Amino acid sequence: MASSAGSAPTHLTPGMPRTVDERVTRKVALAALVGTALEWYDFFLFTTAAALVFNAQFFVSQDPFVAAMGSFATLAVGFVARPIGGFIFGALGDKVGRKKILMVTIVGIGVVTGLIGLLPNYMTIGLAAPILLVALRIVQGLAVGGEWSGAVIIAVENAPVAKRARYAALPQIGSPIGTILSSGGFFGMLFMVGQNNFDAWGWRIPFIAAMPLLAISMWIRSRLSESPEFEALIESGETEHAPIRGVLKNSWRQILVGMCSALLGIGGFYLITSFVVFYGNKVLKLPSELLLLGTLLAAALEIGALIWAGRMGEKFGASKVILWGGVASAIIAVPVFLAIDSRNPVLVVVGMMIGVAVLSIPYAVSGTALTALFATKVRYTGVAITSNTAGVISGFVPLIATALVAANGNSFWPGTIILLIVSILTAVSGIFLPGLSIKEEGMKH
Repeated sequence: MASSAGSAPTHLTPGMPRTVDERVTRKVALAALVGTALEWYDFFLFTTAAALVFNAQFFVSQDPFVAAMGSFATLAVGFVARPIGGFIFGALGDKVGRKKILMVTIVGIGVVTGLIGLLPNYMTIGLAAPILLVALRIVQGLAVGGEWSGAVIIAVENAPVAKRARYAALPQIGSPIGTILSSGGFFGMLFMVGQNNFDAWGWRIPFIAAMPLLAISMWIRSRLSESPEFEALIESGETEHAPIRGVLKNSWRQILVGMCSALLGIGGFYLITSFVVFYGNKVLKLPSELLLLGTLLAAALEIGALIWAGRMGEKFGASKVILWGGVASAIIAVPVFLAIDSRNPVLVVVGMMIGVAVLSIPYAVSGTALTALFATKVRYTGVAITSNTAGVISGFVPLIATALVAANGNSFWPGTIILLIVSILTAVSGIFLPGLSIKEEGMKH
């Protein structure tokens, strides 16, 4: 199979040493980054909108906590759909190739996001509005279930073994870029049209903007180079015919430990962004603009944290970065929420920035860690199931935190405790990762 992004080895057998052209590696990693940036832009639009507008547009209630619970439940539905998408697209990615599936998933995500921006609200079509929103969210969740795992895998499988942590961190940067674009879109619309117009129609514009962004992403991704490791499997006839069964039967320990390693980077992030935006706006009565600014600045700082942590993973091994990143996140959990609860604008923003930056340390190397847990012929399936199951748990974090805050007199302590628990689980996983990972020459676990 010829590569459109540059020359890659096409006559390999699995396990055979290979020569890697890093020019190709960089092009593939960039293409993966652009796709994940759109993926997270679309997904984070929904996350932020769930905290700011969906509770008023689609879930009408006199009690703001009831409306927020409905909104966050819809957010969680997308995460429930993700492992199903992981099963479907993961298995297909191990059978027909990484590149083909990544084209399908990016189209699904972009089209659904545009449709959400055009969806009539509860006041226009009644109960059909939240039902349609949930349906679109499910489709979006299915597509996301195959997107991130495929992007990280194709970046890793095109990279030199010793530099996988570096290149696996690049698709992760799509997360803060998506956050900057989504929060920046909402922040810009609030600034330009004001709160009333934003609530009425302005929130729709960032969703509709996903369509031209999709066209750009499709063009870039069409130039993506297929994984040489997968090409080797195709040529040798060693692709796995039942990857789901094989992963669940032989790699359940890897799935459990991998889930815990990914939990902080996903669940912790939604706690510091989506839940804090709701808590700050509805409980602390802080302006939406301040909380969106905090999210924007946190995402900007996260880019630097991801690049740095990726290099640390290359130097010391992903498991050590995950272990100490989890420990650091546990240490800062209480100070971060104290800063946010202070209502001081500067402390609120600084708290959000520190919280996101620290929990991003293990997230930077989670792609390296997860891909190392599974053999090439079941890697897409294994990573997709693992990361998306962690995503299911993470999707309920804002919902659980909101319910516990309401039950405890609007106290911030439930959020702090959740962050502590998630941080500890991720830290402990770093201890077990090396023993469960595939050993490759030049690879530090």
